[in-house]
Amino acid sequence: MERILESRLMNPVEPAAGDVVLVSPLTGPVVPLADVPDPVFSEGMFGDGIGIDPLVGRLVAPCDGIVMHLARTGHAVTLQTAEGAQVLVHIGIDTVELHGNGFKPKVAQGAHVHRGDLLIEFDLDVVACEARSLISVVAIANSEAFDVISRAPAGNVEAGVTPLLVLRPRASAEPAADGAWPVVTEARKSVTLAHAGGLHARPAARARQAVRAFDARVEVRFGEHKAAIESVVGLLALGAGEGATIEVVGMGHDAQQAVDAVVNELMREAPGETGEAPARQLSPAPRAAASASPATAASAGARTLVGVCAAPGVAVGTLVHWGDAEIVPPELASGSLSAESRALDKAIAAVDAELNSAVRAASQRGAIGEAGIFTMHRVLLEDPTLVDAARDLISLGKSAGFAWREAIRAQIAVLGKVEDPLLAERAADLRDLEKRVLRLLGYANTAVRTLPDEAVLAADEFTPSDLATLDRKRVTALVMARGGATSHAAIIARQAGIAALVAVGDALRTIPDGTQVVVNAGEGQLAYAPSALDIEHARSERQRLEGVREANRRTSQEAATTRDARAIEVAANIATLDDANAAVDNGADGVGLLRTELMFIHRQAAPSVEEHRQSYQAIVDALAGRTAIIRTLDVGADKEVDYLTLPPEQNPALGLRGVRLAQVRPDLLDDQLRGLVAVRPAGAVRILLPMVTDVGELVRLRARIDNFACELGRTEPIEVGVMIEVPSAALLADQLAQHADFFSIGTNDLTQYTLAMDRCQPDLAAQADGLHPAVLRLVAAAVQGAEKHGKWVGVCGALAGDPLAVPLLVGLGVTELSVDPVSVPTIKARVRNLDWQQCRQRAQDALALESAQAVRALSTAVWPLD
Repeated sequence: MERILESRLMNPVEPAAGDVVLVSPLTGPVVPLADVPDPVFSEGMFGDGIGIDPLVGRLVAPCDGIVMHLARTGHAVTLQTAEGAQVLVHIGIDTVELHGNGFKPKVAQGAHVHRGDLLIEFDLDVVACEARSLISVVAIANSEAFDVISRAPAGNVEAGVTPLLVLRPRASAEPAADGAWPVVTEARKSVTLAHAGGLHARPAARARQAVRAFDARVEVRFGEHKAAIESVVGLLALGAGEGATIEVVGMGHDAQQAVDAVVNELMREAPGETGEAPARQLSPAPRAAASASPATAASAGARTLVGVCAAPGVAVGTLVHWGDAEIVPPELASGSLSAESRALDKAIAAVDAELNSAVRAASQRGAIGEAGIFTMHRVLLEDPTLVDAARDLISLGKSAGFAWREAIRAQIAVLGKVEDPLLAERAADLRDLEKRVLRLLGYANTAVRTLPDEAVLAADEFTPSDLATLDRKRVTALVMARGGATSHAAIIARQAGIAALVAVGDALRTIPDGTQVVVNAGEGQLAYAPSALDIEHARSERQRLEGVREANRRTSQEAATTRDARAIEVAANIATLDDANAAVDNGADGVGLLRTELMFIHRQAAPSVEEHRQSYQAIVDALAGRTAIIRTLDVGADKEVDYLTLPPEQNPALGLRGVRLAQVRPDLLDDQLRGLVAVRPAGAVRILLPMVTDVGELVRLRARIDNFACELGRTEPIEVGVMIEVPSAALLADQLAQHADFFSIGTNDLTQYTLAMDRCQPDLAAQADGLHPAVLRLVAAAVQGAEKHGKWVGVCGALAGDPLAVPLLVGLGVTELSVDPVSVPTIKARVRNLDWQQCRQRAQDALALESAQAVRALSTAVWPLD
C-alpha cells in the first residue's frame, strides 16, 4: 500500500458544516503517520491518521461517540461518531503483548461518551519499558468513507483541547440517520444459579440468543470479573458454578427487557443439559478386572490399563497414536492487513458452513446429540472474544493463522485457570475450532494417514473433527488418556458404534505404536501385550456374536411367532427416510413409531402442510405396503425448537409437551394433521398422539382429525392411537380405549414419571429401570383397559428392545414391539424362542417382586441371553 503523503493538509482548515472535528486524545508531540515505527500504521493499512508520542498516561475521547470496540487488553479503543466515522486510538506499538499490564480502561464497550471523557489510564513507565514504542496512533478505520482535510501541525497537542484532525464525509458515504443515538438506560438484576454446572455453555448460548431481539448491551458480573453476553467463552471464564450469585447488567433502550430475558434463560435448565456435568461426576467407576467376562478377560500375563467406558464394545486391534503434528503458522503477515483479515473471515465462514452441514447431516440421521455438538461449535466460532482478539493481532501485522491460534490458546489458558472440569471439555471444543480454521487457511497437515485394518486409535483426547475424518471401517475402538464419558467425542463414538474408553491416564502414551491390544470398553479395560489366548478368546466372542446377528438377519423377513403360535409384530422406530429403508432391510413388519421432531428442529420456521405431506408420503412409499404409526409433534423436555419461543418453564418435562403444545400453538398441530390425513393410500398411516393424560384431550383431537379428513373429502376411517407415557393414561386406559384405536406405551417417559427420576439425568440411569415392578404394573393396567374394548397395545420405548424385557412384555399381553431398525432381527429371534403361556405366568410373578433387579434376575434365570 502506498504511503500516505502528509505534507499536505498540515495547516489547519476551517471546518464546514457536516465535517467531523477530532481533538487530541493524548498529550504530547505530534508524529506524522509515515514516521510511526510500525508498517501496519505507517503504510496506512489501518487507515489515514496521525501519531502522538504521549507524555501523560491518560487517553480521552476525541469526540462524542459510542465505544464500538475496547481491546480486551485495554491498549486500544474505537469510537463511532454520529456521522459514522470510526476512530481508532492505539496506545503504543505491540502493546497487545503486554496482556493488559499497565492499562486501566475506564469505560465499557457500548458506552456513549462525550469529547474529553476519560477512556483509558495507562502507566507510562510500564508501557515504555515493555513495549517496542510509546508512539500512539489515531486512525480512521473507515477511511474509504471520510477524507482527512486537516491535521494538527508539528508540535505539542493537549488531550481534550487541541484540534487534531478534521474529517469530511465523501460524497458516496451515507450519514447516520437522525435520532440514531440510543436512549441509554440501565437495568440490573441478581440471580443465583441453581442448576448443575452453573453458567455452562448451553445456558450461556441461550442467554446470548435471548438478547438479540433487544436494543441493549448486556454483561454478566461475578465477583470482580465481568463478561459481555455476546461472548460465550467470556461467560464460561467467569467460573460461576452451581450456587453462585451473579449480576446481570443491561444498558440501552431495551435494557430491562434484555436483562429479564437473560435471567429467565439462566434460571431454567433445559433437560439434557445435565449432560454437561463434569465427567468425573457422571462416569461410573471402572469395574475391577476380575468382573470381566471369561471370553474377554485378559490373562495374568497381559498388562492392563483401566479407564471409564464411554461407548461399549469389545475390540481387538493395533494401537495407533493419533494426533496432528503441532501446526505453527508464520507469525508475520505475508500480505496487507486487509488481505489477512479477509483470509480469516473467509476461513471462519467456510468452517461455519462445514459445521452447518454437519448439523444437518446429523439431524437427518437422528443423531440429535451430535447435531447439538456442532451447533455449539458454531456459537463458539462467532464469539467476539475470539474474533476480536484475532483481529487485534492482525492489526499489529500478524498473520491470520498466527492470530487465530494465539486468540484460541489465550482463551484456553483463561478457562484453564477456573477449577471446573466442565471447562476442560469446552477447551477441547476450542482446540477443534483451532484445527478447523487453520486447515481452511491452508496450514493444516494434509498428509494421508494409512490405518491398519483393525486400528485402535489412542490420543489424549479426540475432537469431533478428528472423528469426522476417520475411516470408520478400519477403526475398532478409541482410547483416550483424558476426557469424559460426556465429552462430545464420546457421544459421537457411541452413535457411530465404535467402542471407546476415556480417562485411561498418561500411561497410555507409554504403549508403543503397533502394539496389539484388546479393548473391553464395557469393563473399562485396555489390555496391551495380551497373550495369544486372550486375543483368540476376544476374537471368538466377537465372531460368535456376529454369527448370531447374521443368522438372525437371514430370518428377519419371517414373522415373529412364539412356539405356541402367539403372533407378535416387530416394528421399527424411525425418524428419517433412510431409517425407513433400513427398517425394511432388517425385516420390520412396519413402523411402530415415526418421530416427527426432526421436521421441526434446526429450521427457521415450521414446515408447511405440503412439506409434511411430502415427507410422510416418501416414507410410506419406502415401506412398500407396511403401515406407519406417525407420532405428532412432541417437543419440549429434551427436544427444543428455537423458533417456538415458548414461555420459560421451571420443569419442561412437566410443561408444554406433546399434545399440550396445541394449547399455545394450535397452528403447528393443525398443519401436521392436515399433512397426515393427505397421505395415500388410505390406511397406510396411523396417527399417534403423545402425552395424552385424559379422555377429554383425545376426544377433542379426534374431532379435529375428522374435520381435516372431511375437508379433503376423505371417507376412509383414520386410526388414532394414544401414547401411554404418563401414569394417568395407564390408570384411565379403559376410558381412553373407548375412543382410541390402539395404545403405544412409551416406557422411557412412563418410567421417568412413575419413578420420579429424570431420564436425562445420568446419575440416575441405573435406577430409572423400566423393569421396575411399578412400571410393569402400569403396563399391565394399560393392556387390561385396552382388552375391555378389543384394542391392541404395543411398546415403542427402549424396553421393547431389551431382550430381558421382551418375554415379560409379551406375557403381559403386548402384541407389538417397536425397536431400532438394527435390533429388529434380534428381537424377532427372541420372540420365536418363547412360550407364550410360560411368559404369562412368569410376568405375573414379576409383578409381585420388589425391585427391577429382582425382575431382571427372574428373566435371566428363565430366559438366558445368548
